[in-house]
Amino acid sequence: MPAAPIRYYHRYKQSVETEQVYGENWLRWAYENPAGRFVVWLLARRVWFSKWYGWKMNKRVSALRIIPFCAKYEIDADEFAKSAFDYKTFNEFFYRALKPEARPIAPGARVAVLPADGRHLAFPNVDAADGFYVKGAKFTLAELLGDPALAEQFAGGAMLISRLCPVDYHRFHFPVEGTPGEPRLINGWLYSVSPVALRRNLRYLVQNKRVITLIESPQFGTVAMIEVGATNVGAIRQGCIPGRLAAKGSEKGLFAFGGSCVITLFQHGRINFDADLVAQSAQCVETYARMGDRLGEAT
Repeated sequence: MPAAPIRYYHRYKQSVETEQVYGENWLRWAYENPAGRFVVWLLARRVWFSKWYGWKMNKRVSALRIIPFCAKYEIDADEFAKSAFDYKTFNEFFYRALKPEARPIAPGARVAVLPADGRHLAFPNVDAADGFYVKGAKFTLAELLGDPALAEQFAGGAMLISRLCPVDYHRFHFPVEGTPGEPRLINGWLYSVSPVALRRNLRYLVQNKRVITLIESPQFGTVAMIEVGATNVGAIRQGCIPGRLAAKGSEKGLFAFGGSCVITLFQHGRINFDADLVAQSAQCVETYARMGDRLGEAT
């Protein structure tokens, strides 16, 4: 039976919207059709497949896709740091920088912000959360972090899942002021992280390649950021310097082409998420909001 349309709550319009999914026909065939799932298992989840697609998006001819893509998905070119006509490849456009004023950072030393543009799920207590993209579907922090001892530090903590679509701004930023440690890579598959796929198997989030960074924050304690790769994500590029204090909202890194995901973990009792994020997430409904907007406050 085909999956239901993907709907989310738009924080700024305060309305429920239906997502216009990039490559929807292929995604639904790949994850809802038995033959498609075999192709995913055989080809699409593998690193070489995404590297091949990334190579295509790095060719000069791929730049011809930029203007039609912006028009189809109503992307605001006025936010771009340079003209849409100046990008030499589609991938260069995809991980574009924005003008600083396009993403204002919510003020306040005790205010945490969203780390990326996208559709967000916020759970005040990850251990008590009843389903993420579908009721009853869960994973353990030990599986996500690949380290049972580290998972213990975040037991009963708060979790934010930020899902980036191909149409979104694809740089990720620090949600709090803090000092990042050395990023740690966990190699894995590259399944899609679209709800079309995650409704079939939430465990793709703990099977995919991911990078984990611990951030020591004066206001929020230890915060973990996990960047999750996905099908056709050419790379997860880290731009921060370990051991150097990073300002809230400063850029941490970027994803090359593809949909992707950032998971942010807070220790127990260190943050109160904003009420609108929590209310929608309790119904397994994502909230669309942009990087730099409020996530919550330190307790």
